[in-house]
Amino acid sequence: MGKKSAAPSGCVYNGAKVAIVCDWLTNVGGAEKVLLAIHNLYPKAPIYTSQYKPKGIDWFKKADVRTGWMQIFPGKIRRLLSPLRQRWFEHLDLSQYDVVISVTGAEAKAVKVRKDAKHISYCHVPTQYYWQMYDDYVKDPGFGFLNPVVRVFFKIFAGHMRKKDYAAAQRVDQFVTISEYAKELIFKYYKREAAVVNPPVEVEDFAKVVDKTAVENSVENSVKNSAKGYYVVTARQVTWKRLDLAVEACRNLNRDLLVIGEGPEHKRLMKLASDSPHVKFLPLATKKELVEYLGCAKGYLFPSLEPFGIAPVEALAAGCPVIAFSEGGSRDFVVDGKNGVFFSEQTTSALEDGILKFEELKFNRAAVSRTAERFSLQRFNDEILAVVKKIWEGKNEK
Repeated sequence: MGKKSAAPSGCVYNGAKVAIVCDWLTNVGGAEKVLLAIHNLYPKAPIYTSQYKPKGIDWFKKADVRTGWMQIFPGKIRRLLSPLRQRWFEHLDLSQYDVVISVTGAEAKAVKVRKDAKHISYCHVPTQYYWQMYDDYVKDPGFGFLNPVVRVFFKIFAGHMRKKDYAAAQRVDQFVTISEYAKELIFKYYKREAAVVNPPVEVEDFAKVVDKTAVENSVENSVKNSAKGYYVVTARQVTWKRLDLAVEACRNLNRDLLVIGEGPEHKRLMKLASDSPHVKFLPLATKKELVEYLGCAKGYLFPSLEPFGIAPVEALAAGCPVIAFSEGGSRDFVVDGKNGVFFSEQTTSALEDGILKFEELKFNRAAVSRTAERFSLQRFNDEILAVVKKIWEGKNEK
């Protein structure tokens, strides 16, 4: 993941004891990349989490990962367990630690620390199913034929849990978040200010492809056949990421599209593309393969409303410009006309307009790649260390 910033091994400042807390560790994603970066800064700090499934994520084999009684539940039903999970975190004994860093988008922020300790929460967004995406979760809880039952219980508990989530946010000493958009949400729902530290992206690894003229020859044939002008999207295939817009837009415009990844929406997306020879589906790629796909792609489609977006920043680092929905975290990394274009609505027609607008422009891949440099791991490490040190020094000055 690149060069590490120097940090005291297992301590924050002046010998302070630190612990790391996260919602769960069951699969690989952007939140887990942030957690790994913070763990690498404080490798001796234990990681407390509600559920840990090493088969789903093998990044923390050498870490001191600590769980409790919630470990007995299957990881797939974690969204059903939010009341239990909040209770588990509230009663977690962290009294021996001087600084607790929570990496959370859900209930881990509910932890309690000593009066003279500090809790710094790297909060991706307020808990989505209680706040900004409540209506979406009510409409589709994501449990198939069990949706009607889940919907009833969710409505019953949501109001109470929203109050507890708000109360937990008031106990945090310092919020840190991933984008200006996420900062706005934290203030809107929690009435708290947050410092913005964009997540770490392995930009150096993806930038290596930019100047390689032979990279196209190393991509497998199915990609090579459409390499003159294919688009790409890489994301977990779930409803709220709106990959259906990318599939429908490319199908309607007869543009080649690679959809890389998997998820519960996979079958539906394949059905949407069943009458189009232009849309191809590939399984999850290794980093080496992904670098090559992005290095040859004409553009990256980002139709999601997300608080940030590590995958599109990886695309930028590889010199691949981004066509992004204009709301959300994309505002932190897309500069319209310089390294991509925006489209204004989450509709197929708006994305089609964005693609056509994009195709009228010319982009220098080296210049596009340079716009991603500021999201490096080194920058993340330096900024996180500065925030933690400031909070701890401020405590000692009181």
